[in-house]
Amino acid sequence: MHKTFDVQGTTEVEIRLNAGDIQIDPTLDGRVEIELTAHDEEAQEIVDAARVEQQGNRVLVDVPQKRGGFSFGSLFGRQGIDCRVRCPEGSLLTVRTKSADLSVRGAIGGMNVATASGDVEADRVNGGVNIKSASGDVRVSVVTAGANVQSASGDVEIGSVKGAVNVNTASGDVTINEADDNVNVNTVSGDQEHGAVMRGSVSAHSVSGDVRIGVRRGSKVYLDCTTVSGDTSSELEVSPEAPATDGPLVEIRAKTVSGDIRITRAPAPIVNEEHQEVHA
Repeated sequence: MHKTFDVQGTTEVEIRLNAGDIQIDPTLDGRVEIELTAHDEEAQEIVDAARVEQQGNRVLVDVPQKRGGFSFGSLFGRQGIDCRVRCPEGSLLTVRTKSADLSVRGAIGGMNVATASGDVEADRVNGGVNIKSASGDVRVSVVTAGANVQSASGDVEIGSVKGAVNVNTASGDVTINEADDNVNVNTVSGDQEHGAVMRGSVSAHSVSGDVRIGVRRGSKVYLDCTTVSGDTSSELEVSPEAPATDGPLVEIRAKTVSGDIRITRAPAPIVNEEHQEVHA
């Protein structure tokens, strides 16, 4: 199935697909192109029954759930349905799935995803991110607003995020390379890696997972780190009082039961990319 819709202004794309593969290419001006590809006869029947329609600047792709029963596609060749979407840059994306993987290659304006076991991967989100997942992994390179991620056992990796971050996971590891606002991460057995925090409040709680937090050079820091049986180490001076020196303040509250806590210094941010100038 292949359909094309003309759109103007902010475009919303909503996809409901239980199993298969979803790929988003936000590089097409003024149009949304939808392509559904089935890999077996059973999947083709589902594609034929799919609802693909335009509602103003909203394009809906609603693929019905297959009926129960054994499928030979699970033994021979690929199974499920591929959904390919080309849309304008900055489009808003909503996805509901059980096991379909989602991949976004380009810049979208916002992302709202609910999945069970499907992986989620995106290059750049010029807006907010909301993801609920059970066992799927989440990887987003750049988020220009806030990010909220809930997962049971999937790993979560965010490259750079400008807004506030909230992540809750049980056994998955959490990696946030760069954060410019408040960070709140809770894990049970998953490790936490905060590559570089610059300002605001950083709350990192875990039961048995290790926690590592890098503080940007040039930022002042207030530390409140406690663990029951884990080890705590810091490259920074530990003080119960907030420092009075210049620079953005980072308030770190890290707590574990048996996990280790490590506080390090991260490089200062680049303020002039042309000359690679940094502040010590």
